Amino acid sequence: MPVPENARAHPTIQENARHGRLTARPPAAAPEPQDPPEPGTHPLDGGALLRVPPGTPPYRLVVVLHGAGGSARQALTWLLPQAGADGLLLLAPQAAAATWDLIVGGYGPDVSALDAALADVFRRVPVGPAQVAVAGFSDGASYALSLGLANGDLFDAVLAFSPGFMAPVIRHGRPRVFVSHGTADAVLPIGRCSRRLVRALVGDDVPVTYREFAGGHEVPPEVAAEALRWWSGA
Repeated sequence: MPVPENARAHPTIQENARHGRLTARPPAAAPEPQDPPEPGTHPLDGGALLRVPPGTPPYRLVVVLHGAGGSARQALTWLLPQAGADGLLLLAPQAAAATWDLIVGGYGPDVSALDAALADVFRRVPVGPAQVAVAGFSDGASYALSLGLANGDLFDAVLAFSPGFMAPVIRHGRPRVFVSHGTADAVLPIGRCSRRLVRALVGDDVPVTYREFAGGHEVPPEVAAEALRWWSGA
């Protein structure tokens, strides 16, 4: 599905959570933060976790999505070793069910919960415009691709670790995409998952960086570090 040329800058009333659309946006000019959190991990409404690094804002923000049966806390671990050095905020939402709404019945509750968490973060913590990415592993990577392509006017990059599919209802913007996958993945075999997805993305003129590694269904630390360097342009 090609990216619409007339993609608009902001969601409309018709494009809502049932379309996978997010409405929260960082302000163009960072206001004085309200109730700014201290460095560390903080619980938010809906089971989400916010990891605040030491250092001086504004920050860059990565939304990190767990896999099926996983948790927000588990999702933080993939990028946490690099987050402090890179000054990254990590927002890890918790799916309402065992996995994300798209997979169990269609976009809806998890999109709304993520939207509320993002609005809370943008209110409390200065985040630079065009410095928001979405990442995920396994089912979370499939969800990250789907949400990222639907919200390219919010996310400038998608980091998809071992995705199985993508299913954006609509597309806005043109985020850059990083995909990684283990050649020995027995859970989501690379041939019918990432290799197929990358071909489709390239065919849609989406900028893609693809990394295969010798391993299974996992996020190797060196691949996570590479993905963050790719996003930052380092």
